[in-house]
Amino acid sequence: MPTPHPPRPPYPPPGGGAGESDESLAAPLRAGSDIEASRSAALLMARHWRPVQEYAAICLAVSGPIAHMVAAAAFHQVLDRVALGETADAIRPRLLVTVRDTVANWSAEDRIAEVLPDLGKPAGGRGMRATKSLTPENRTLAERSFLGLPALAQSLLWHVEVEAEPITVPAGLLGMDTTTASAALEDAREKFHEGCVRAHRDLAPSQECRYYNRLLDVPIRRGGALLPDVQEHLAQCPYCRAAAEQLGHVDGGLGVLLVEAVLGWGARRYLDSRPGRKGAQETPGGRAARRAGGGGRRRAAARTRILARIPVPVRRPPGSWSSKTLLTSVGVAGAGLLTSVLAVSALSGGGDGGDAVATSGLVPGDSEPEATPTSGTAGLPVADHTTRLRNAAAQLCLDINGDPTAGASVVLAVCSSASTQQWTYESDGELRSAAGKNLCLDSHADAGVVILGTCAEAGAERGKDVRYDLTGQGELLPSWDETLALATGGVDPGSDIVVKVRDHTSAQRWLTDAPAPSQSHGSLSIAGSGGPSAQPAELAGH
Repeated sequence: MPTPHPPRPPYPPPGGGAGESDESLAAPLRAGSDIEASRSAALLMARHWRPVQEYAAICLAVSGPIAHMVAAAAFHQVLDRVALGETADAIRPRLLVTVRDTVANWSAEDRIAEVLPDLGKPAGGRGMRATKSLTPENRTLAERSFLGLPALAQSLLWHVEVEAEPITVPAGLLGMDTTTASAALEDAREKFHEGCVRAHRDLAPSQECRYYNRLLDVPIRRGGALLPDVQEHLAQCPYCRAAAEQLGHVDGGLGVLLVEAVLGWGARRYLDSRPGRKGAQETPGGRAARRAGGGGRRRAAARTRILARIPVPVRRPPGSWSSKTLLTSVGVAGAGLLTSVLAVSALSGGGDGGDAVATSGLVPGDSEPEATPTSGTAGLPVADHTTRLRNAAAQLCLDINGDPTAGASVVLAVCSSASTQQWTYESDGELRSAAGKNLCLDSHADAGVVILGTCAEAGAERGKDVRYDLTGQGELLPSWDETLALATGGVDPGSDIVVKVRDHTSAQRWLTDAPAPSQSHGSLSIAGSGGPSAQPAELAGH
C-alpha cells in the first residue's frame, strides 16, 4: 500500500512553487504569452480567491453565484492593470477594494440591478447605492497614510494585521525570507504611524490643530496623560479627536484601523471572518500578541485605554447647576468604532438650555404634533419602562405591521398610543416589544431588512442579531456590524426599517418620549437637548 502524502501546510499560500512571489507570477502577464499568462492568472487566483469571494458575499449580503461573478470581475480588472505595468505586490487589498467598488457600480446601474436582483439587499448593493461614502470620514488619516506606503509595506501590514496571518505568508507572497520580512514589517508600522501624524498636520483645518500635532501624538504613543490645553482643544475639535482616536489604534487595534480605512463597507465583518483571528487568545506578550492577530476583546480594551485619555467635558450654560457634573471619555465613532455615551436624565435646571449637552438626538427646530413623543429629554428606558421610537427625519414612529409575531415586518407609522409602538431597551442591548412576549427587533434575519424576531437567551449564538449599541446621537448600531445603523427606508407611513451604512444623518437618529417624573431617574437619555437638566454619563458595562 502506498504511503499517503501528508496534508499540505497552509503556509506559504497555495499557487506557484516555493520562492514564487506574486510579482514573479505576474511577469508572464506583461510578456504577452497567452499560455504562460493564463497559468499565472490561475495561480494568482488560487492564492487570493477565497478572501476575495468571501468579501464579495459580505458586500452583497448574499452568497452564491453573484458573489462569484463579482470576485471574477474584480480579478479581471486588477490583473488587467497588472498586465499594463502595475505591481502585483499588495494585490490582496487592491482586489478587495475592487470588489467593493464593483458591487457599488453594478447596483447603481438600473439595467444591471434589474437582471441581478441580489444587488437590491439593503445591507448590500442597495445600501451602497444610497450611501454617500463607502469609507468613514474619521479614517481619512489612516487611509492617506496606508495608500502612501510602498506596496511591499502595504502587503506586510495587510496580511499580518488584518488577515492575522504569520509573517511567513506575506514573506512568501513577496519572495522574501522571514527575517527580512519581519524587519520590513517593523519599518512599515513605523512609516504608517509617521504617515498618520504627517496627514494630521497636512490636512489640519487650522493653525491651532497643526500646533497640537506632536503634543497629541507623543503622549498617546508613550501612554502618558494629555496636557490640559490639549484636552481642552480636543473637547472642541472633532478633527483632532478623530486623529487622536486613529493614533490610539496604531499600537492597539491596527488591524481594525486598516480595514476600516481601506475597505470601510463591511470592514468589521471581513475582519471577523479571517481564519487567523478565530480562537486567538491573549498572551503575556501583549503588544506582540496583538500584532500577531489579537482578538476582539483585546482590541476593544486597547482602544478603551487610549480613548480614556481623551476626556470631553460637558459644557453647561452660565447660571445652570447640577449635583452630578460628569465627564465622558469620547472618541469619534466611525464605521464600526462606537462611542458608548449615554445621558442620565435629571430634574435640576436653570439657564436657557442652548448648550446643555454636546451631542443631541433631536433635530434643531423640531415641532411636536399631538400624539408624538415630546421634545424634552429623549431616552431609551431600562426594563419595565417603555417608550415610542420616533425617526428624526420622518417624524413617524416605529411600529409593527400586522400581528406582533416573529417574522412580522417593522415599519414607520403615525405616532399613537398603540402597544405595537412601545419598546424597551434592555441592559443587554435588546430592543424588546411591549406588544408580544419575547419579541425583539431582528436586524440580521432578512438581509438587512429589520423584522420582529424572538429575543435571544444569554450567550446565544444569534444574540448579536437582536442587540444594538446606543450612541450619544440617538443611533442604534446592530451588534453584528457597528458600521451599520438602523434607518428608515423612506419618510412615508409604511416605510420599511432597514440597516444602512452609518452616515450620521437624521434618518438614522431615533427620538423617544420624555420620561415621566416617576421614571426620570430610571431611564437612559440619548438626546438631552431639553435644557440644562440633562447630563451625560457612561453606561457601565454596556
